Amino acid sequence: MTGLFRLTHVLAPLNPPGKGQYKQANAHWVKDSLDVNDHGSMRQTERLPADAVGLAQAAAILRRSGLVAFPTETVYGLGADATDAEAVARIYAAKERPSFNPLISHVDSFRTARSQGAFDEMATRLAEAFWPGPLTLVVPVAPTCTISDLARAGLDSIGLRVPAHPLAHALLEQVGRPVAAPSANRSGRVSPTDADHVLGDLDGRIDAVLDGGASRVGVESTIVSCLGGVPRLLRPGGIPREAIEALLGKRLQGGPEAGSNPLAPGMLASHYAPRAQVRLNATSLRAGEAALLFGASAPQGIEMAHATLNLSKNGDLVEAAAHLFSYLRQLDASGAATIAVSPIPETGLGEAINDRLKRAAAER
Repeated sequence: MTGLFRLTHVLAPLNPPGKGQYKQANAHWVKDSLDVNDHGSMRQTERLPADAVGLAQAAAILRRSGLVAFPTETVYGLGADATDAEAVARIYAAKERPSFNPLISHVDSFRTARSQGAFDEMATRLAEAFWPGPLTLVVPVAPTCTISDLARAGLDSIGLRVPAHPLAHALLEQVGRPVAAPSANRSGRVSPTDADHVLGDLDGRIDAVLDGGASRVGVESTIVSCLGGVPRLLRPGGIPREAIEALLGKRLQGGPEAGSNPLAPGMLASHYAPRAQVRLNATSLRAGEAALLFGASAPQGIEMAHATLNLSKNGDLVEAAAHLFSYLRQLDASGAATIAVSPIPETGLGEAINDRLKRAAAER
């Protein structure tokens, strides 16, 4: 991406504690370890409670240009002050993320969103119908936009979202400015749905995680581009395509051509990837594979599975979406070289689930 710099090392958390120390009171620290995250960090990440004290601490860290992971209704986000380019740079460094991939900025209300982005009639209808909620809208930058060029990846458009999670909303209100927050995992790894997942990837790389329990939706927000008067689905997610098309009375167009600079997160081919290889639409199992199942039927050779988890025995796509990233992590941790995934319908949330699985299975 033109005009941006390559980050060659991990920036330290803002105010790390002393080495080998434990934090007392409400926060909990994990003792220093060289093998926590295979990055050799000797710093620690604070786990903040989901109460008034924890919220105040998290907001203060963000206002001081630090990094805080926090829960949303979709997955945990890695937050930084979106108006502060140095803070945003810490996100890219902590995630080891390609700098040309823009970030979603989270705000506390549609009113705040209007000060950052230009909403036409179509974008306004979508915001009023689905916000707060798991929908990100890509709109032109407003003249009053304060979000940094780095968070926008140098584009003249911006991805905005008003999350529905009460803890996220309270945090955004206390911070008082937009918060850039991609998923709180290292780039290309499975998105986190609880605080332990966050620490498994980013302990020592960020200042704190606000522990609000498990995420409800389990897949990221749907991203719709509202540029040039043509609504485009850039990423399937927590709001099904059908619901958006029903509201607009028209079909959503596809995203930009492959190989072009991404307009929004989640558009890289290999994304959400476990370390194990992923084999899709598996109707039979090979010896030693882990099995990620869906529905009541089991593939042939299930008795040979290295490990087995079922996204939803009842074939419920909402339940499957909520389990997706957590189960991928668990099967990846089993040590199997390959995860074989049963066929999953392409309807409703199935489109978002299959999108994530295709990216997990992409060559890398």
